[in-house]
Amino acid sequence: MTAARQLDIAIDVEAADWPPVHELETILDRVVAACFAELGLDPVQPSELGVTFTDDAHIAELNRHWRSKDGATNVLSFPVVEIAPGTELPPMLGDIVIAFETVAREAREQEKPFIDHLTHLLAHGLLHLVGYDHMDDDEAETMEALERRILERLAIPDPYA
Repeated sequence: MTAARQLDIAIDVEAADWPPVHELETILDRVVAACFAELGLDPVQPSELGVTFTDDAHIAELNRHWRSKDGATNVLSFPVVEIAPGTELPPMLGDIVIAFETVAREAREQEKPFIDHLTHLLAHGLLHLVGYDHMDDDEAETMEALERRILERLAIPDPYA
């Protein structure tokens, strides 16, 4: 259970290059707390979340299978059920899968600390699971604004600046 006692997180580390599990747990606890605080979420009951820290090869398979897109991506979110923003969280929220090589490469290219970029992508993935998307310009603006405010709560610079 996270420090906020609002999300039971199961972590699976499939690739060796990720930070130690206790560091990943700390990052996830901070992301969940900041997201829930920003969104004003105070679940009646805890929800479950799975987070898989993998590599580009595995996420490329998932991306091809579930999105019909070739190649690796940085993060994928798989909600158990689609919910609207502000809706009470279901008992099973879903899964986030994140690829080490892509996250590391993007962090280098964008000249950001790896942990800051990882934190941003975890927040992005979590926002998808709680009902946010970026399929059109208005949705993208809303989601990016939320990401900025969440990261500001964590003292991480604006990723879109």
